[in-house]
Amino acid sequence: MTNVVATTFHSFDPNRVPSPCFVVDEVAVEHNLKILARVQNESGAKVLLALKAFSMFALAPLVKQYLSGTCASGLHEAKLGYEEFGGQQGSHEVHTFSAAFTAKDLPEILQISNHVVFNSFAQWQRFQPQIQAALADNPELDFGLRINPMHSEGATPIYDPCAAGSRLGIPLAEFSGQDLSGISGLHFHTLCEQGFAPLDRTLAAVERQFGHLLGQMKWVNFGGGHHISHPDYDVDGLIARIKAFSAKYDVQVYLEPGEAIAIRSGVLVSEVLDLTHNQMDLAILDTSATCHMPDTLEMPYRAEIWQAGERGQKAHDYRLGGQTCLAGDVMGDYSFDKPLQVGQRLMFDDMSHYTMVKTSTFNGIGLPAIALWNSETDALRVVREFGYPDFKHRLS
Repeated sequence: MTNVVATTFHSFDPNRVPSPCFVVDEVAVEHNLKILARVQNESGAKVLLALKAFSMFALAPLVKQYLSGTCASGLHEAKLGYEEFGGQQGSHEVHTFSAAFTAKDLPEILQISNHVVFNSFAQWQRFQPQIQAALADNPELDFGLRINPMHSEGATPIYDPCAAGSRLGIPLAEFSGQDLSGISGLHFHTLCEQGFAPLDRTLAAVERQFGHLLGQMKWVNFGGGHHISHPDYDVDGLIARIKAFSAKYDVQVYLEPGEAIAIRSGVLVSEVLDLTHNQMDLAILDTSATCHMPDTLEMPYRAEIWQAGERGQKAHDYRLGGQTCLAGDVMGDYSFDKPLQVGQRLMFDDMSHYTMVKTSTFNGIGLPAIALWNSETDALRVVREFGYPDFKHRLS
């Protein structure tokens, strides 16, 4: 799929917000939600917001209008989904999966979740006393297992749940001799910001390996990584595939996109703090790659900047870096039409998903503020600013 940047921020003045600041356009988010709602309405699937990708609960009232609930990776996200996104209220569900649950957290997770998915038979069996106690209070509670179809579609190993030796999901061989009593669903996750074709191939692998079990299930969760709101995504193909799968196995299908809710909906505003030179022109920003956009180092990828180009594309080249002592705290090399100035604001594009959820305070660097902007009315609201107490309270 082609790289697509946000289309609304050409009219946004970055000097309107504190720096650094994540600015999210609620109009763009709603546009994405409408596409996901179409998938729900036409396919019969239920779409959940993956909080690991986008946890901006200031938009929970909007999300609840379109989606069926949230999915969580542990207790804290489950509580956020339950408290802010309407968990266990009507059709708004909370689904929780963890690579391993703790005995301390699981009882509360069981109280506030609709589906709880285990990553191993050992944990499913070990926690039967807690599970049975929870079922006594809530007989509607569903349990599932995460499967690993051993089918890789990702190009980056760090984001490939089906890489050799992966700890995520149960391979088919481990099902031999196991009792599936009490298990009502299967969950798989193989994708990372990908189109329909990789999902279609994954489903074929799932059916080849686990088809004999699918008919015994009440639901199947296709996980996340679906770039459904990308302009190039084959939404019609997805809808048709879900309908065919649901009919064949008589199951409720779930999808857990995170980035699809927030792609092309936000920017990270940054300010130039200093300009130096060491074999090339350098700019130090109040934004940090390692603290504020770690995916640029993990993936790695180069985040786009509004009105900037590749190195050598425009008249003035700069290497942009952050304030930390990490030598590799570098966003990349960019070119600009005019020389940068101290105090100038820059906007990194597509910074809503997998950004706010991954920020850190390494080196004591402050977290970016969070603001909501409406690109239709131009209304702006700074939702949250962070300071020393946020840094201190994470420590001893």
